[in-house]
Amino acid sequence: MTRSSDRPHPHPRLRIAVLGAGSIGCHLGGRLAATADVTLIGRPNAMAEIEKHGLTLTGPGSERRELRDLRLATDASAAAGADYVLVTVKSTDTVAAARELAPHLGPATVVVSFQNGLHNPELLRAELAELTGLAGHRVLAGMVPYNVLRTGPAAFHQGSGGSLTLDDSPGAVPLAAVARSAGLRLTLRHDMAAVQAAKLLMNLNNALNALSGLPLRDQLGQRAYRSCLALCQQEALAAFDAEGIGVARLGAIPPRRMPGLLRLPDGLFRRLARAGLRIDAQARSSMWEDLRRGRPTEVGTLQGEVVALAGRHGLPAPANARLIELVRRAEAVGPGAARSWSGPELLAELT
Repeated sequence: MTRSSDRPHPHPRLRIAVLGAGSIGCHLGGRLAATADVTLIGRPNAMAEIEKHGLTLTGPGSERRELRDLRLATDASAAAGADYVLVTVKSTDTVAAARELAPHLGPATVVVSFQNGLHNPELLRAELAELTGLAGHRVLAGMVPYNVLRTGPAAFHQGSGGSLTLDDSPGAVPLAAVARSAGLRLTLRHDMAAVQAAKLLMNLNNALNALSGLPLRDQLGQRAYRSCLALCQQEALAAFDAEGIGVARLGAIPPRRMPGLLRLPDGLFRRLARAGLRIDAQARSSMWEDLRRGRPTEVGTLQGEVVALAGRHGLPAPANARLIELVRRAEAVGPGAARSWSGPELLAELT
């Protein structure tokens, strides 16, 4: 069922559908609604909350936006006629999303994967080519560097900063222009595979944050938790090297220097990382939110990616493998029942 505003929109404006309107999808769609015709496609209960309360976006800092009369839908058929479809579903739902979208995509529609993990653009491209018969269907890789947390029935908070990145191709130019005019920072890059690898390195902290039960800023402020992340990143970097995967530099610190920085004493770490780690007090990982709400996590496409790559080349990845076990155990006990791990306890488990 599709609900739309009766208020007319000026023409021409890009038509953008967001498939998987959760935290990231609502954030992107809500921001883009200022300069494009946006349709949010999500779960019925989530769309009902937005219809009832409107959409509230906060952060970074004191920034606040309240939006009403948004186009809301619960079925992928609402993507018909879109110029762009932004896919923001979890990695485990990528193939299903492609199958739902395929009957409704026009030959000129550009699909953009704003998802975690390394392979979602390729999965979407292959599945859509098979289902639509359009081998050249345009699928672009995108990356969201910051944390977005659901803080209310239809409220989402951006708790950290950074610039969206998108494949530097002609198909990306109109979307980039609309995003920038809406106030979003966005960079076009030719090395999106390396960008995705760099994001995966950062996302290896999601499991640690979820198991800690702490806000991101508090968790990353403790050396023991950071030492756990350093172990995970070292295993990932070795696996990337063996696979021939480059890792982009996204901030002030080169990726290969990050494990050493993470192991520094707390005071020195804070001084050196202050410019590159702007995280507010509300920020938490999406995996923390998944465990809290009893939803499946993406640990299999984050830590699991490292374990699979390492295994392919005969390399060990015990820290990442153990974190998968601990997160799966937390998933099994249900929301609110999982224990919160201290930094020293987690470090002992991983070493």
